[in-house]
Amino acid sequence: MVKTILEKGYGLLNSSKKLDFLAPLLMRLYLVPIFWMAGTHKIEGFDNIVQWFGNDDWGLGLPFPFLLAILAIGAEVVGAIALLLGFGVRLMAVPMMFTMIIAMTSVHGQYGWQAIADANAPFSTERVQASVEKKEIIISILQEHGNYEWLTSSGNITILNNGIEFAATYFIMLLALFFIGGGRYVSLDYWFKRKVLPKA
Repeated sequence: MVKTILEKGYGLLNSSKKLDFLAPLLMRLYLVPIFWMAGTHKIEGFDNIVQWFGNDDWGLGLPFPFLLAILAIGAEVVGAIALLLGFGVRLMAVPMMFTMIIAMTSVHGQYGWQAIADANAPFSTERVQASVEKKEIIISILQEHGNYEWLTSSGNITILNNGIEFAATYFIMLLALFFIGGGRYVSLDYWFKRKVLPKA
């Protein structure tokens, strides 16, 4: 009886492999607008990005800021297109992961884990704990001197902590895509391998 139930369970799990293309497809589509917006915003403010990358006082103090800005834009814009088409996914995941490592270590790392300040969440730092009182003061000022209902009609007041959470999440998703590729059926990589490359 138990053996029969287990066999049926494994049979159902195995039949779900027909839909295994969905996970890489959804990861790709999730990441496309994130990297596209990051790259195109850098293009629009290119001079400011170069200065921010290179400035030791108020920027990141990175070497070769012009070159790094070009490489970051290329990784993000070309990477977004590659993810959308499912073409060169494993190859493009590498420079995109590298940009996330740079972002985590040079921009977000000093602020800890959380992207949004939440004192009740795990990995809460002193900075995040301090945001609770500041948020309460902001809300009270807005309630007393502003049209609070209108100001919050698009969403609640929140404080950005700017930690590594989002960049780390994107890195993990890209790492998964590096190993599994763009997926079957809705990926140019799949059809290229199937139709163009000689069979082993």
